[in-house]
Amino acid sequence: MKQDFHTVTIPTHGARLHDFTAAAEAFVEKSGIRDGLLTCFIRHTSASLLIQENADPNVQGDLIAAFARLAPEDFPYRHDEEGPDDMPSHIKSALTAVSIGVPVRDGKLALGTWQGLYLFEHRHIAHRREVLLHVIGE
Repeated sequence: MKQDFHTVTIPTHGARLHDFTAAAEAFVEKSGIRDGLLTCFIRHTSASLLIQENADPNVQGDLIAAFARLAPEDFPYRHDEEGPDDMPSHIKSALTAVSIGVPVRDGKLALGTWQGLYLFEHRHIAHRREVLLHVIGE
C-alpha cells in the first residue's frame, strides 16, 4: 500500500466555482497509484468542495443563485464581524462538503463523464484557498 500528499493552492476572486480536476488528475498520475482512493479536503470554513457537472456553465450560475437564496446576506446574523457575506458563507459550507473521496482506477480518477472537482468559494473577497489531496492505494 502506497500513499502520497499534495496541497493545491487555488486563488479565488469572488463567489464562484473553481475547477481543480486537472490538478487532482496530475497528482494521482504522478503518485503512481493505479487503484485506490483520492481524498480532497479543504482547509477553510467559508468555502467548500463539490463534485459537479463540468459541461454546462449555467449549472454553476444556478448553484450560486440557489445558495444565495438559501443563505441570504441581508438576514440579521449574530456573527457579522467579518462582513455580510461571512456567515452566509459558513452556512453554504455546512450544506456542502469539506471533504470528498474519489475512487482511483487504472491510475485515473473514476469520475463520471460530466463530473469535475470544484472548490466552491462562498466569499466575495479574494482568497488563497488550500485543498489537501491524499491518495492511497496500490
